[in-house]
Amino acid sequence: MDRGRKPPRHFSMIRGFHLADFFTLANAACGIAAVFFAMLFVATHARHYFFAAAAMAPAAFIFDVLDGMVARWRHEHSPLGRELDSLADVISFGVAPATLAFAAGLHGGWDWLALIYFVCCGVSRLARFNVTAEDLSQGGTKVAYFEGTPIPTSVLLTAVLAFAGWQDRLGDNLYGGTWMIGPWALHPLALLFVLSGSMMISKTLKIPKL
Repeated sequence: MDRGRKPPRHFSMIRGFHLADFFTLANAACGIAAVFFAMLFVATHARHYFFAAAAMAPAAFIFDVLDGMVARWRHEHSPLGRELDSLADVISFGVAPATLAFAAGLHGGWDWLALIYFVCCGVSRLARFNVTAEDLSQGGTKVAYFEGTPIPTSVLLTAVLAFAGWQDRLGDNLYGGTWMIGPWALHPLALLFVLSGSMMISKTLKIPKL
């Protein structure tokens, strides 16, 4: 192998990090921090940890917006950046909201299924977008529209949970109470996650990308 030979340009685009990618990593860091704060809330029941976990969602959203702005400004779109963005979004807008919901009191068996469904829908949504982005861009550099709601819309779910925490409606006081359906409990609040997940994987919802 010729070690002095420079790799092809397309290979460098796959391996190289750009400025926008560091904003993407900040997005992921916010998601991980949200998970840690949610676990601290479960362990200590200190309400400030719950609010800190919720606050990571808008912070992650800001970094998610900034990475796109920086990439467009510097014309640094790359396969690596696209994959990084998807992985970060799964953490910050999929796993983190589900973890916060569990910490808020969605512990029933049906709640578990609802939250797992939500995260799986988010993963599926991002994977589908990545493999169809070229077709959706219609030959340009920008995707014309989203099929289904983008996963960052889950910040609305986090806002609902934060409001519930502010009103002291966590645990046994969650909105809607608890329903026993067969052997498992369901908190109606979990249905919001089912709705959000279903909207993400919808093929009939076409949302223009700004």
